[in-house]
Amino acid sequence: MTSAADGRSSEQPLSGLTIVITRAAGDSATRFATALRAMGAEVIEFATIEIAPLEDYSAVDSAIGRLDSFDWVIFTSVNGVEAFMKRLEFCGRKPHELSRARLGAIGPATAARLKRYGLAVDAIPGEYRAEAIIDAIGAAAIRGARFLIPRAAVARDVLPRLLALKGAAEATVVSVYCTVIAPGHISESLRQRLEGADLITFTSSSTVNNFCVRVGKLRPGMKAAVIGPITAETARSRGFEIVAMPADYTIAGLVGAIRDWALSARK
Repeated sequence: MTSAADGRSSEQPLSGLTIVITRAAGDSATRFATALRAMGAEVIEFATIEIAPLEDYSAVDSAIGRLDSFDWVIFTSVNGVEAFMKRLEFCGRKPHELSRARLGAIGPATAARLKRYGLAVDAIPGEYRAEAIIDAIGAAAIRGARFLIPRAAVARDVLPRLLALKGAAEATVVSVYCTVIAPGHISESLRQRLEGADLITFTSSSTVNNFCVRVGKLRPGMKAAVIGPITAETARSRGFEIVAMPADYTIAGLVGAIRDWALSARK
């Protein structure tokens, strides 16, 4: 890491640092990279996951067919919103039909994407992880209610389990997309750049695991910035040193945490 004597200003706190972005390519990754570059970082965009369609949509199509039976629909990610809306359209339904149910969103970005479709969000947890939405909804609203949870094919089961424990009449989980490891050969020069980076950023456990699969054996103690505690746990188990994690588990929060780490490290 570049020393404090390098003259980095508070406006360019990441000057001299090489930071790796591992999230899937797309608008969010581009905004993330732009924010880091604006603070002086050299950014390596190295997508470790891709968003892919399902082989079988029968479960989600069945749920869409009885959409009116659900009291709540809980979205856990922006990708989940987009994939569900595409399938809704395929089935001949419209986004406004979701307004018959109450909507929950894990995080402000997910809520903002629902609002783009003209939909009001009834519950957003203060902590942006799936189980925290239980408190945002409230025990009284959960008891006897029917929930639909569109999400990735592989995800944690904590939310439907907690809903059942709180007395939900139904907690139906349907896969609307899947994440796969990003393809592509890694040249020796790219591997060296990745291993020589000052900081690797991870926005999900799958980005951690796929990075390790794609890059192979890593030098011990590589520094990582992670979006939240679940990702942090995965990264630590893979031998990374966690140096930055935001309080609000968002990309904007992660950018701020990286900036604060860099400023603190050069004091």
